[in-house]
Amino acid sequence: MIIRPKVRGFVCVTAHPTGCAANVQEQIDYVKSQPSIEDGPKNVLVIGASTGYGLASRIAAAFGCGANTLGIFFERPSERGRTATPGWYNSVAFEKQAKAAGLYASSINGDAFSTELKEQAIERIKADMGKIDLVVYSLAAPRRTDPKTGEVYKSTLKPIGSNYSNKYLDTDKKTIQEAELEAATDDDINATVKVMGGEDWELWIQALIEADLLADGCKTVAYDYIGPKATWPVYKDGTIGRAKIDLRRAKAAINQSLQAVQGQAHVSVNKAVVTQASSAIPGVNLYITILFKIMKEQGGHEGCIEQMARLFSDRIYKGSEVPVDDLGLIRMDDWEMGESIQQAVAEVWPKVETDTVDELTDFEGYQAEFLRLFGFGVEGVDYEAEVEPEIDFE
Repeated sequence: MIIRPKVRGFVCVTAHPTGCAANVQEQIDYVKSQPSIEDGPKNVLVIGASTGYGLASRIAAAFGCGANTLGIFFERPSERGRTATPGWYNSVAFEKQAKAAGLYASSINGDAFSTELKEQAIERIKADMGKIDLVVYSLAAPRRTDPKTGEVYKSTLKPIGSNYSNKYLDTDKKTIQEAELEAATDDDINATVKVMGGEDWELWIQALIEADLLADGCKTVAYDYIGPKATWPVYKDGTIGRAKIDLRRAKAAINQSLQAVQGQAHVSVNKAVVTQASSAIPGVNLYITILFKIMKEQGGHEGCIEQMARLFSDRIYKGSEVPVDDLGLIRMDDWEMGESIQQAVAEVWPKVETDTVDELTDFEGYQAEFLRLFGFGVEGVDYEAEVEPEIDFE
């Protein structure tokens, strides 16, 4: 079949297997173009490994460090002529390339929050890998079932304390509009922390410790975002921000747990990039279009793979103490949050209206990145060619 993008609101409901594979190959090629990391990890578990920063972390570990990897994700394969999710195609393509390079690569598709999947991963690691020296936690999900109580929690993107309104970019109509979000309830806050906070990260590390599967000096890293003041009411100071505070709490608790193996837990604050989630957050997509234009002009623009390659080479595996800020966080958003960049964003922000979107933002670049998430618009791919949507792991 010929597969074309079908965008509904903030989501593309189709994905292109050849385009996703080409996108993965581009990321692999980038990592291989960088100096290899001699003292990098060799056995890596990536929880949330199929898209975005999780996928980029897996690629950086495998092709930058020569690591064996086990990827955990929850994706949908193709069925009844419907395309698979892009994360499914990404992961199939990654495994194929990793195995061709002589690396161990295996994946488990299922609910990473569940006890059953943790047990399945532990058995796979015992059978195939040995002890793990890096655990990447890059899980993002709209809901979570508590493995102990069975209660289902749903995360929300809401401000705390009062309603919030801000302008946003309607990417379908290319218009600037105003959005208003109701203030979160206590239940909203607690549920978001349960889904997006650090509890499940702790449970994964505890399960690996109890199975004696963490190598001496093991490291683990989870991902965070802070962003500019313009987005703080709905992000940093909102429900998601509370979840990220809990992630930092978990980091301290995990550091205590890792003392027995002289391990370290880190939280990395990463740069704003185009994701399905960021497209739906009022203010954030507009900020990203402004940011991209300015960073491309001033230099320092990075996507997921450039960020993760730099995280591995310049931070976690630099060969010295990992540089952190006053809160103990790795700041991979250092270029984004630079004074000249943020000052330029602040100057442009109030000027952006519907008739100045093209002039003041990188709307075209944003749209291109969004479609690339689903395998569309990748150079060298013939999108008029027939393609088989049903692709499985070998």
